[in-house]
Amino acid sequence: MSDSRAKREVDQNPQQTLPERIAEKAVAWSGTTAAFIIAVGVILVWGVTGPIFQFSDTWQLVINTGTTIVTFLMVFLLQRAQNKDSQAVHLKLNELVAATRGSSNRLIAAEGLTEKEMELLNSHYKRLVELAEQEESLTKSHSVEEASDRHSEKRKTPSRPSRNGKAVKRPSKSKRR
Repeated sequence: MSDSRAKREVDQNPQQTLPERIAEKAVAWSGTTAAFIIAVGVILVWGVTGPIFQFSDTWQLVINTGTTIVTFLMVFLLQRAQNKDSQAVHLKLNELVAATRGSSNRLIAAEGLTEKEMELLNSHYKRLVELAEQEESLTKSHSVEEASDRHSEKRKTPSRPSRNGKAVKRPSKSKRR
């Protein structure tokens, strides 16, 4: 994201509180080239001043304390940025799931499910993979239920229509793979 675009996005939301605006600006600035150059400059100045301060304990304590403080603050800024980005991605994916015909609405806000519910959904999708392996095309099934229904229908029907409309005998299970 460019610096000017990040600045516009921060400035365009008047509903943000002062701490939110400060955090947004700090996140946007900390990823810039200028921030990197300043950090490298601080390290170089510290390194050059070593002989002046005779590489004393105080000289070492200054850089250790400074980097510890910056690291401590950056952990929270980065986590905040990651949480916000993750939430935005979830919202966009939820919109796609909700808008896509044939998709399972169980996946909307799946991040709020318990671990047990996630494991259950995962086992359903593993079953879908097993059923899809029996299909001629991986794109034919959209949900576990639809895949199960199609699979059951195929078991009942001894033949299927081909592209030219003539019935074709379904190959045995051993020949499909």
